[in-house]
Amino acid sequence: MNIENVGLFSKLDIRVGKIVKAEVFEEAIKPAYILTIDFGEEIGLKKTSAQITNYQLDELVGVRCIGVINLGDKQIGPIISQCLILGSINENGDVLLLQPSP
Repeated sequence: MNIENVGLFSKLDIRVGKIVKAEVFEEAIKPAYILTIDFGEEIGLKKTSAQITNYQLDELVGVRCIGVINLGDKQIGPIISQCLILGSINENGDVLLLQPSP
């Protein structure tokens, strides 16, 4: 990684949030959920879509996740995505949410 990329990375506002609502994103081209995430009193609630359908909807509510909150809003079908939650892909191709340690 060169020094220019380090500077860009340092500008990302990465926060811990808690998923308070998860629903099926019916209009999505690929299976996805619409998530509402609470990033605390200073930031508040933000919505995003995520292709994490290897999780059940009911197991997502209450889960703490890590998200980037300063990328700007992006129109994704009928919703405006306001953040990007972070994850990794396992050997089965499933997306695993990055989560803070307890």
